[in-house]
This record gives sequence, structure tokens and C-alpha cells, in this order.
Amino acid sequence: MHNKDIDQALEFHQRTKHSPESVRGSRHFLDWANQPLPFKIYRDLEARPLPAEIPSTGTPALTAIASAGAASSGEPPRLAQLAHLLYHSAGITRRRPYPGGEILFRAAACTGALYQIELYLACGPLPDLPAGLYHFGPRDFALRRLREGDYRGLAAGAAGGDPSLDRAAAIVFSTGTYWRNAWKYQARAYRHFGWDSGTLHANLLAAAESWGWRPRLVCGFADDQINRLLDVDPGQEVALAMVALGSGPPALADSAAPPPLGFSTEPLSRHQVDYPAMHEVHAASSLHTTEEAAAWRQEPIETRPLPPPAEDLVPPAPLGDDQIPGDTIEAVIQRRGSSRGFHRRPIRLDQLSTLLDRSTRGIPADFSPSAGTLNDLYLIVHAVEGLDPGAYVYRTAERSLERLKRGDFRRQAAYLALDQDLAGDAAVAVFFLTDLERWLGRFGNRGYRAVQLEAGILGGKMYLAAYSQRLGATGLTFYDDEVVRFFSPHAAGKSAIFLVAIGHGRSNR
Repeated sequence: MHNKDIDQALEFHQRTKHSPESVRGSRHFLDWANQPLPFKIYRDLEARPLPAEIPSTGTPALTAIASAGAASSGEPPRLAQLAHLLYHSAGITRRRPYPGGEILFRAAACTGALYQIELYLACGPLPDLPAGLYHFGPRDFALRRLREGDYRGLAAGAAGGDPSLDRAAAIVFSTGTYWRNAWKYQARAYRHFGWDSGTLHANLLAAAESWGWRPRLVCGFADDQINRLLDVDPGQEVALAMVALGSGPPALADSAAPPPLGFSTEPLSRHQVDYPAMHEVHAASSLHTTEEAAAWRQEPIETRPLPPPAEDLVPPAPLGDDQIPGDTIEAVIQRRGSSRGFHRRPIRLDQLSTLLDRSTRGIPADFSPSAGTLNDLYLIVHAVEGLDPGAYVYRTAERSLERLKRGDFRRQAAYLALDQDLAGDAAVAVFFLTDLERWLGRFGNRGYRAVQLEAGILGGKMYLAAYSQRLGATGLTFYDDEVVRFFSPHAAGKSAIFLVAIGHGRSNR
């Protein structure tokens, strides 16, 4: 399999589409007795507890999510600051008891609350943390050292010599665990790698920005080299992305393959069901050499502008910097949830405008275009003061909304969201659509990872922007082709990627 054989990603996308027929005809059921553990647990490694007292940056959430690597503090991270970042990315923020146990909620939204994304940390010598490669354990809020020494150079080399990794004070790696999500969602779980690592990275990037660490998200790397570094079994768990944090002295170049570790971990469940399509699309989107990784990001990334609007645009109306709510990124992440219902009350136009504006100001990533996004944002507006109900597209360049059609589409929105009332009861439903063949042509099959991850990050930023304005949000799945059909002819030829509903939430989960 080769990254440039884009038929692989197109076939996977087609095979994992939802339709009314596929959903109603599914015989899949949840085997609750075999539900996977939500944590990776090393049996014998000593835990290094992270500081219980987590500092606060005091940065407003709407400021943190809008930044895109514009400043750098120049100070090496302290352990308490790293604890802050890990807690607000993947930590346990809430516990809810129920008969027979308790539900542990994390900092970022995740499909089915199954938490298949793991985090690892590599650093050079820091003031209060020895150089090494560590695994972050949310269950006991601790690090476990997997390797001694500085592996930043190896990570930079695997990414084709990416300078942001080479000079980073620390690097956070994210991985996806197939079975933990496939237990419920089967092969479509591979799409959720992008959605769920995206919402997590939205938090992580915002937390890093709040410390002035100038983060950069790197998705172009030689997969086998990073999988070996993390000592993961690629049949079970695979590397997805790296984030460079802060700045430090250059790491030593290191091309030697690290030895296997063979640490024992608790099995996720009694038995696993394999879905080969996930492994096939991941293999097809893998890069095999450092040269391939370097070449992957060299070509310019240019978005194709939307066609001229058919009627006057709705002008932007976001809150100014001096008007945005002062709720800090820490407070917003702490109270964030996923709304289990919405009141059918309108939100204000300035709230929606602020959410769209702040969420789309750029992502510091190696797949991000210089202007615009890989995904286009289509909206079904139900109840926004000053905005007629109807279907819209958000024109990122103009920061304006273009109306595609007028009408009350609550019933249609609920239908598109797999017949879930949430999308119909919310004030607005935001659908992420992309020209998939265009981006696969630019990035190869790895472009499939990029568009899913970007949609997850943008959706995660919308979560934070909504909760910072005392609104609610929830991510939803959808009938793929029906979504495209609803927004056509404007969206003809595009593919549905993600969906976030926003409004006055009734309750969180």
C-alpha cells in the first residue's frame, strides 16, 4: 500500500458511510461484559505523580483558542505547567457515581466516552523533570518513564527534520487505540481517531498557547519510527500526531532505532473483534521514510475559494477583544460537557459570530493552509437572533455567512444527525464538509487523517467557544450522503466529515 494510491482512503470513506438503510439494518450490539478499559495501564512501571496543585494561566478561553503560535515565552516548561497541559487535555475533570461504579469524564469530548486517545511526552532535561519518554496516565494523574534520555532528535528526524520538533523543549505524542472505540463503532472508529484526537488537541493547543509555548502540530512523520519509539503494537495502537512545545537547545540527531521495551499492560477486555478496514486505511496513509515525511509537507497548501455568493452576505458581528467573556481556559474546560438536550431558545448573532470567528483563525499544524481551512463550514440555523432560519455556508475569508436557502429545517437537521433530536433542538447545527478528492490529491491518503483531525480541532474549539459564552455543544454523527444532498448544489462533490450542534444546553454528560 502506498500513500499516493488514494483509492484506498476513498474506498474506506465510502464503506463507512452511514445511511438510513445501513443504520437500520445493522446487527451490531454492545457486549457490555466485554467493554474495553478506558485507560492504558502499565503493570510494573513506577508512577511519578504529577503535582496536585495545578496552576492557572488566567487566559480567557476565547483568546487561547484563537491564537495560532504567535508568541513564545522562551522559558522551559516546569512540571506543574506540564501537569496543567496534560490535565486540561486528557485529565479526569469530573466523576459521577452510578449503581455499581462511577463514570469518569475527561477534559475533552470523545465519541461514546470511550477515550481511545493516549498521550506520551518526550523532553530534554527540564528544571524538575529528567530527560526521557513518558506515558501520561489520567487514571492516577501520573507519568511513567518508558525510556531514559533525550528522544527529541529522533522524533524530529522521523518528521524529516522538522525544526519545530528539533528545538522544542518538550513533545507530546498522541496515539489511537483501535479496539477501545471499535467496540461500539466498528470500522467507523477510524474516523473517530481524527474527531477525538481533534477535540483533545483543541484543548492541548489552547493550554499550550496560554503558557506562551508556541505549539506546532506535526502529522507528517515516518509512522514505524514513532511507533517503535513509543513501543506500541501497531495492530493495537498507532501514533497519530506530535505537538512541539516551547523552545530549548537543539536535540542531538539520533537515527538509531530504539530497542523494544516489552512492558506488560492490562488487557483492554477479554477478547477483541478485529475490523481490518481500519488497519488497511491506516497502512495506506502511512509514511515509511524520513524523506517521504519531509516531501509530504513541502508543497504549498492552497485552498480553493468558494464560488461568488448568490446574494448579499450576512456581515460579521463578533465580539471585540474588550467584549469577550473573561472565563478562563481552565474554568471553561472544567465545566465543559456534551449537552444531552437543548432548550429551543435563540442565541445571539454576536455569540454565533464570535464562535465561528475565534474557532477558525488558524491551526499551527503542518497540514494547515496559509489561509482558510481544509473543511468548509455549513450551518443549519434554527434560532439565532437577527438571522433568518435556513441553511448557510460560512465564508472564512470574509468572516461572513452566505445564505443558501430560507426555511425551518429543524426536522431535517434531526434526520441528518441519525434521527437525533439534538441537531433539531439546538440553535444551530454546524456541518463540516470537505473536497476530499482535492485534499487526497495534495496529501495522499494521509490527507484523510488531516481532514478528520482538522474537523475535530475546529469542533473542539467550537465546544470551548460555546461554553465560554455559557452555551452548550455536542458532537454528533450523520447520514453522510444525505448531508451533502441537503446542502447541494453548493456542496455537490464534497464529503461530510463532522457535526457539532450548539445552543442553550439542558444538561451535560
